[in-house]
Amino acid sequence: AVLDLLAVYLAAHLGRLDAAEYARLVEELQMLPEKIETVLADREKIQFFASQYFNHDSVFFIGRNLDYALGMEGSLKLKEISYIHSEAYASGELKHGTISLIEPGTLVIALGTYGPLFDKAMSNVIEVKARGASVLALTTENRREDLASRVDGILTIPETELPLLPLLGVVPLQLFAYYVALQRGCDIDKPRNLAKSVTVE
Repeated sequence: AVLDLLAVYLAAHLGRLDAAEYARLVEELQMLPEKIETVLADREKIQFFASQYFNHDSVFFIGRNLDYALGMEGSLKLKEISYIHSEAYASGELKHGTISLIEPGTLVIALGTYGPLFDKAMSNVIEVKARGASVLALTTENRREDLASRVDGILTIPETELPLLPLLGVVPLQLFAYYVALQRGCDIDKPRNLAKSVTVE
């Protein structure tokens, strides 16, 4: 959020944003806490999906543009506290080898929050489904219907400005990792082999 505020400030001062765009982005930033509350209110659904998928040994996150960055964070949190092998891939690169790792039952978490590339994200969902993957999708509320019939499970976040989508999208992904780790009996407060301070050079 701080980096987004800095970007908005700099863009306004460099003349890249007009006053209306600036005001709209700042207003959306101020609305994020309320929108995060709506995501947190849906945590029982996130917990349900965690109970469905906690026994997978390998998980792939796929997304385009901002959704790829979001997938990297979701994947990191999942491996960090649940010890499941997890990787994030840019969806557009699936055909360059990654798709060979998809086999029946593989869990793919498909991220489709970034509207301008939603149709391409949908084609990637179809590709992995055709190879037998179980697909849990994350998208925005207004795209739920477009995606729901093509996936095995779906989570949504409220609408917001494009650059701010990852700030909302990260919440269900981190909760998913949390509940998966709980199901696996992991010590979430003390992940193995992780040090939050550097003790060696």
